[in-house]
Amino acid sequence: MQDEYDFSQGTRGAIDPTPPGKTRITIRLDDDVIAWFREQAEQMGGGNYQTTINQALRDHIERQSLEELLRRVVREELQNVD
Repeated sequence: MQDEYDFSQGTRGAIDPTPPGKTRITIRLDDDVIAWFREQAEQMGGGNYQTTINQALRDHIERQSLEELLRRVVREELQNVD
């Protein structure tokens, strides 16, 4: 190790730049939730558990959107029956 290091050309921030379409955030999740997602990622052949969390959130959004669409269609159909 050196006695001194020159950081005059250093920059602050993440070492890996965030790719377009992604946002770096800090989120606190329960340990058991993280463990479950890590296990799921491992069972799918390895990879990044964060990708698995992202996909689970996307699936939830799509289900919610589909559920709302179905509710609206059923309401409209019930109104047309009267």
